[in-house]
Amino acid sequence: MNGSMPWWESAVIYQVYPRSFQDTNDDGIGDLNGITQRLPHLLDLGVDAIWISPVFRSPMKDFGYDVSDYTDIDPIFGAMPDFERLIAEAHARGIKVILDFVPNHSSDQHAWFVESRASRNNPKRNWYIWRDPAPDGGPPNNWLSEFGGSAWEFDPPTGQYYYHAFLNSQPDLNWRNPEVVEAMREVLRFWMRKGVDGFRVDVIWHLIKDNEFRANPPNPNYRESRPPNEALIPLHTTDLPGVHDVIALLRRTTDEFADRLLIGEIYLPVERLVTYYGRDLDGVHLPFNFSLLNVRWDAKCIQALIAEYEGALPKDGWPNWVLGNHDRPRIAGRVGSRQAAVAAMLLLTLRGTPTIYYGDELAMTQVDVPRDRVRDPFERNVPGIGVGRDGCRTPMQWNSGENAGFSKVDPWLPLADDWRSNNRARLREDPLSILNLYRRLLRLRKKMPALSAGAYQPYAADEDLLAYYREFNENRLLIVLNLTDRTQALKLEDGARARILISTRADRDGERIPDAVTLVGDEGLVIDLAAG
Repeated sequence: MNGSMPWWESAVIYQVYPRSFQDTNDDGIGDLNGITQRLPHLLDLGVDAIWISPVFRSPMKDFGYDVSDYTDIDPIFGAMPDFERLIAEAHARGIKVILDFVPNHSSDQHAWFVESRASRNNPKRNWYIWRDPAPDGGPPNNWLSEFGGSAWEFDPPTGQYYYHAFLNSQPDLNWRNPEVVEAMREVLRFWMRKGVDGFRVDVIWHLIKDNEFRANPPNPNYRESRPPNEALIPLHTTDLPGVHDVIALLRRTTDEFADRLLIGEIYLPVERLVTYYGRDLDGVHLPFNFSLLNVRWDAKCIQALIAEYEGALPKDGWPNWVLGNHDRPRIAGRVGSRQAAVAAMLLLTLRGTPTIYYGDELAMTQVDVPRDRVRDPFERNVPGIGVGRDGCRTPMQWNSGENAGFSKVDPWLPLADDWRSNNRARLREDPLSILNLYRRLLRLRKKMPALSAGAYQPYAADEDLLAYYREFNENRLLIVLNLTDRTQALKLEDGARARILISTRADRDGERIPDAVTLVGDEGLVIDLAAG
């Protein structure tokens, strides 16, 4: 192992969606004490850090992504002593804590915005983005909200519009205002003083908007089956050059404290994504790489994606991979429960820092939430085209007891139909379960430097097999993934001393491979090529 590596380069991050992890006060909503209660599971799983979706004080119009106080805990989740206890208990177990930071917009109930909209000459007026109406009295330009409709909301008392990239109750902050920048830097310092180890920065590529407020051009490839905001190309509302100067300031802020991590949420093509490492690696440490969320589940497509990403990384830029999150359908729903195990092996053996979404270690499925139980504002605003995010946010399935052990009362979202059979308690007892596959892979990552620090090298594979080497000094592994439900065979270049370390489908530990290996359908293998 390279002892000079920052902790987050060899770490495995686990995302907790706190509303759905564990309820301890019987209101049907998860809380901070629930995360603390379930730390033994995370320790047993073998993760190194938890990223917690927002727990700041909020009206919950967008379930915490509408912040009304950046330096307080919302009572739904507990109180500040509960958060401090969570930090202490996690650190005592060697687990880092990463907070979700939402700087692009606040709630319209935040004191800053209440002041900003009080009058045109209020000192905080320029903390948000205000514009006069167009000559016809309508919105200042054609900018659209991500959640449907115009991105401009008229404020009758002051006679101007304010900009909101998401809900009209989520006004965008003006990051061209140095006072806003400094206030947000102080928010980061507040939480780092409490021991927070890093931040995932929400929609970081949105922070700077065109100061000339030019109209966004139409998207010639738009389809009506897609969200309506995609009718325009966000040329003047996202990914503007000035955003990198702001991010460099945030990075300098985290660098004031030792060993802190900065992650950026960025949905952009690879060639734009990698610019968020910064000109001199002074941007975010990890611009989230979401490529696997949308890739066609095909060996050649995935191999090409890996090559594109590895080839685009700046010198010394550290890669990262994500299979799922709170905004996208679950991996088991996208590729099936058997391929979800193959996907887990892919995630945990590629070069870089992996992030696991809570419940994916159980292959939790995408839940079809009934219309009368839909909670997601995106789905409510833009119904009927499949944008709802509730289905990937359902309660964690802990056991076969009442409400899957999540709560003693009806949960805020419905459970998956399979929770009685597919839950942590049952899977923990099955040696060949996906949960135990995750546990074994995470232990192997800690044992084998090739997986945590080694080089990546593609291997010539058959049509339906994805195969690649991971190498670190004498530690040499071959990962072979069967992305089909059919038996496949692969000839090895150096099979005389090879043996299987882990299979996703069967107990093949220690099996010797002479010159070729056979994989049953939906099987992945980690093979040691330097075995004695």
